[in-house]
Amino acid sequence: MRPNPPESPFQRRRTSAATAFSAHGLDSLLVTALSNIRYLTNFTGSNGALLLFREHAVLYTDPRYELQATEEADCPVKVARGPLWIAVRKDLNRKHLKRTGFEKGRITYEAYEALRGLDAGDPGLVPVGGIVEHLRMVKSEDEVGAIRRSVATASKAFHEAVKRIRPETTEKELAAELEYRMRRSGAEKPAFETIVASGRRTAFPHANPASGTIGRNRLVLIDMGASQNGYASDMTRMLFSGRPGAKLRRLYNSVLEAQLAAIAAVREGVTAGQVDRKARQVLGSYGLRDAFVHSTGHGLGLEIHEPPRIGRRDKTRLQAGMVITIEPGVYLEGFGGIRIEDTVLVTKTGCEVLTPTPKELILF
Repeated sequence: MRPNPPESPFQRRRTSAATAFSAHGLDSLLVTALSNIRYLTNFTGSNGALLLFREHAVLYTDPRYELQATEEADCPVKVARGPLWIAVRKDLNRKHLKRTGFEKGRITYEAYEALRGLDAGDPGLVPVGGIVEHLRMVKSEDEVGAIRRSVATASKAFHEAVKRIRPETTEKELAAELEYRMRRSGAEKPAFETIVASGRRTAFPHANPASGTIGRNRLVLIDMGASQNGYASDMTRMLFSGRPGAKLRRLYNSVLEAQLAAIAAVREGVTAGQVDRKARQVLGSYGLRDAFVHSTGHGLGLEIHEPPRIGRRDKTRLQAGMVITIEPGVYLEGFGGIRIEDTVLVTKTGCEVLTPTPKELILF
C-alpha cells in the first residue's frame, strides 16, 4: 500500500485556517481577499473566491482563468459560467450549512448583496475578520526567502538608478528608472507605486512623482519595493542634491537615531506598541513628536501593509518569523520630510535587518 503523499504548504495552511474558523463556531469560510486566496491555494488570478470547509476547499473563478487556476491551485476548481457570486450562492444553498463566515472588509457590496439573496436554506452569513491574515503574520522559511530576494532586487535597482540621478532628472523619470531596474533585476513587478518626492514635497508621506526636475540643493525621498513570488519588500532612503545645511543634518540624524532605537527594540515577545514608543521617545526628545504623523511600521508579505501594525496602540506580541518595516519619519510644512525605512525579520534573539542599503544621506 502506497503511503499518502505529504501535504503541500497550501494544504497545511488550509488545515490551519479550518481549525481557526471552527474555533469561531463556523462550518465554512468564504475567502475573498486575493492575497488570502493566493496564500491558501497558490492561485494568482485577479478574480476568484475560495470556499473553505473543514476537510476540503473549492476555488471559484471565471473562464478567463480556467487553465491558470487548474495549473496553479492545488484544490478543486469550479469555473462559473455566469456571475461568480451566484455560483457560490447556489453551492452554499445546496450544502445546507448553518454558519458560513465571510471576510468583512474584504468583500464588495455587490458580492455581499448577491450572497444575501440566498434562497431557502440560508446558511447564515457571519462577518469575521483577520482569520487568514493572522496565520500569515509568521512567515515560513520559503516566504522569508522570497522576501530576501525582493529586498535584494530592490536594493540593486536603487544603487543602479542613484548613479544616474542628476539635478535635471524629473521625479517621474527617477521613479520609472527605479521600476525598470527592479524588473530588469528579476522582480515580477514593483510591490507598490514607487514614491519619489523632492524639495518641499518630501513633506507629503505618500507623494506621487511629479513631472518637474529635482533641481539643486533639494532633498529627495525614495520609497520603493520589489515583488518576488508575490512577496514584497519596502525601503525608504533620502538623497540631497548639494551640500546639506546644519538643520537638515540635525533632522536626518534625529530620524536615524529613532529608527535605530526602534530596530534595537525588535525581538520576540515585545509588543508592536513598545517598538513604536521607542521611535517616538527619540523624536520627542528633539521636539519632533508632532511631526511624526504615522506609525513606526507594518507587517510585510503578500501585501505591502499587513498585520501587525507597528503603532502605539497595537498590543500584538512579535514572534520569530514575522517580517515588518521600521520607518519613522518627520514632516515639516514648507521645509520637507525625512523617512528612513528598512525591512526587518524578527528572530528568537532579536532581529535581522534585511535591507543592505546604507542609511547615510546620499549626496549627488
